[in-house]
Amino acid sequence: MPDATRHPTLANGLQLTLRHAPRLKRSAAALRVHAGSHDAPGKWPGLAHFLEHLFFLGTPRFPLHDGLMRYVQALGGQVNASTRERVTDFFFEVPPYALAGGLERLCQMLAEPDLGIERQRREREVIHAEFIAWSRNPQAQQQFALLQSAAPGHPLGAFHAGNRHTLALQDPAFQQALGGFHQRFYQGGQIVLSLCGPQPLDELEQLGRRNAELFATGQCMPQTQPPPLSAKNTPLVFAHENLPAGAEPALELLVASLGDSRPGTWLDALRQRGWLQSFKAEKLYAFAGQLLWHIDLQLSADARPGDAHALLQGWFSFIRQADLEQLNSEFGLLQHSREFSASALELARRDSTGQPFAKLDAQAMQALRRLLEGLPSHAHGQWQLPEVDPLLIADLPTGAAHPLPKALKLCDQLPGTRQYVALYLRWHVQSPLRQHMQGVIEQVLAPLQARCERAAVQLQFSAAGEHWQLRCAGLPAAVLRTVEQALALMLKPPASCWQPRTAKLPALIPIRALIKHLPDAVLNTPPTAVTACTLAQAQLDDLWEHASWHGMATGFDDAALEVLGSALQHCPGQGSRPVPLPTWANHRWQHVDVAGSEHALLLFCPLPAANEASGRLLAQLLQGPVYQRLRVELQLGYAVFSAFRQVEGVNGLLFGVQSPHTSPAQILDHLLTLLREGVTLDPAAQQALAGQFDEPAMANADVAEWAWQTHLATQPAKLDVLRRAILNTRQTDLDHLLGTLLDAGSSWLCLANAAAPHPDWQ
Repeated sequence: MPDATRHPTLANGLQLTLRHAPRLKRSAAALRVHAGSHDAPGKWPGLAHFLEHLFFLGTPRFPLHDGLMRYVQALGGQVNASTRERVTDFFFEVPPYALAGGLERLCQMLAEPDLGIERQRREREVIHAEFIAWSRNPQAQQQFALLQSAAPGHPLGAFHAGNRHTLALQDPAFQQALGGFHQRFYQGGQIVLSLCGPQPLDELEQLGRRNAELFATGQCMPQTQPPPLSAKNTPLVFAHENLPAGAEPALELLVASLGDSRPGTWLDALRQRGWLQSFKAEKLYAFAGQLLWHIDLQLSADARPGDAHALLQGWFSFIRQADLEQLNSEFGLLQHSREFSASALELARRDSTGQPFAKLDAQAMQALRRLLEGLPSHAHGQWQLPEVDPLLIADLPTGAAHPLPKALKLCDQLPGTRQYVALYLRWHVQSPLRQHMQGVIEQVLAPLQARCERAAVQLQFSAAGEHWQLRCAGLPAAVLRTVEQALALMLKPPASCWQPRTAKLPALIPIRALIKHLPDAVLNTPPTAVTACTLAQAQLDDLWEHASWHGMATGFDDAALEVLGSALQHCPGQGSRPVPLPTWANHRWQHVDVAGSEHALLLFCPLPAANEASGRLLAQLLQGPVYQRLRVELQLGYAVFSAFRQVEGVNGLLFGVQSPHTSPAQILDHLLTLLREGVTLDPAAQQALAGQFDEPAMANADVAEWAWQTHLATQPAKLDVLRRAILNTRQTDLDHLLGTLLDAGSSWLCLANAAAPHPDWQ
């Protein structure tokens, strides 16, 4: 049954987009303001981005501790904002009962912000820290270089992020421009507010009308038309002018076609030659009929880039002459799968752009033809349109039923009626060739992962310590077909996957690089050097013969379980059971050599499984104070977070900071000082946290991941037990837990891009 939608326009000019989706567990709001960095005065680069930051610092009605950010985070929701070239987006996702409170805070902070000079001064330092990180980030600089391919004079080539020097707070002209930008654009005529959730349309509309009335009445202000977008002759960067409406959905279809790696396609041609390392196509800019997009293509060292580009132009030529209605028909199936699998937040954000998940309409089909006409093309290569991808077929696979392996645990925490299943398989691989073979497995799964991404199926292969893990989640039929194919490929990779990869992964910012290292550190697996060697199928066969595995499945109904037994009958390795994970005593500091010059620290404080409830409540109560002290008051940097995390089955408190000027040792001191101040039990926060662990309120993926982590910890998985334990936690429990964490003999794990401050930390 399709979702019900409604699109009223309010008296103040604001457009509402409402979506009633009964299958959703959460509700979301996405507010789009049709004004961005290119609409701000050119004299003050970063003004629009700066204003976006100021909104979140609280107002007299909702001060910082009760503002949107804290409100949503306390409910385990998501909240963020983004300033783009011609739009600014604000969005959040919460349990349905909390949508009204979140929407009230969102509309109030945007309509009646507090732009006091002192808060401006503090937040400018945060903007400057972001600027420093941006200027040192290779990926960000590569993106900026791509935008430089626009013709001289186009605002895409200018600097818009803002820093300490461009945000002249003491200049009256800047203050006038800041207030004027808000008054001109943050009014009804410039705003689209999208609400999505399981609530009836009438309830959503009532919420939207009541809160959106805060915005002043206005008309849609014409945004300045940009100069021509004539890109330089930059390979794989494509610029288009004067495209009709519907160009962005048309590009989405084209990108979906380019990302198809099945036989007969461009990516398949590159793979057949052994050239393809990675592929990504993304929109860089779209406004007023202009479109700039880019293909990020990583080829092997022996590839011939000129021939790869010629093949691309041959594919463009083929698509231009192909049956576009057939392409659009499969694209419609893709969009349907994406819509059904999307979260409330994803749906709300799509609706706020006016581009819901759907196949192209007549106008967008016209835009697709114009888009194809503007691409370089010539007849080259042999091509064909693949049949409809089986991952898009809703019916379960057929075949003889097989019993489920004993090594697979069935978890009943996610009902089969959700139409969302998750399967986790984990291998213990002690072979010294583990790291070498990991690259082979990653290569062999890459095309299938690309197909899964197109079809809204999550297929993830990861490694930590001596373990490999495969996770597959999504609609039941798609997951069952995916798992069967994935296991067959992992057992017998094709010949092309045995060649070593030459492409380097892009460098992560320091804090993200530390997060990537965290699972290995929790398992206390020291990094080992990987030397070149020749690999063959016989070695992989031996690895699988000596590997052991266990797994967990949740969300499968009886019919799907019968098919799952068939899909797992050739699962490699010997069936086993999870064993308790190793622990460590005292403090442990691990220096991780990562790219980037900024300081970064992760502090992970492991907790016994029996303390999960009190640990989660302690983390919830610390979240606000950590942000307030480290980011707002001390201004250590823009990347500051604290949370409860389950890492490889180990529960713990996780704190993270990236700072341009404060060393990891100093960051740790600030954290410990804050922790020693203690916390006070807040019954409202306790109630809200307990409510997050009610299955009908949890995202399906979160239910599955929680169940898997408790399985790894060899603990029983019952959400109602955890919920009751959170409600029964007392102040004395929090005090005792915090005291234990601060004890000199407690077990901490610090990951940092600096040496340990104390020689006795191992």
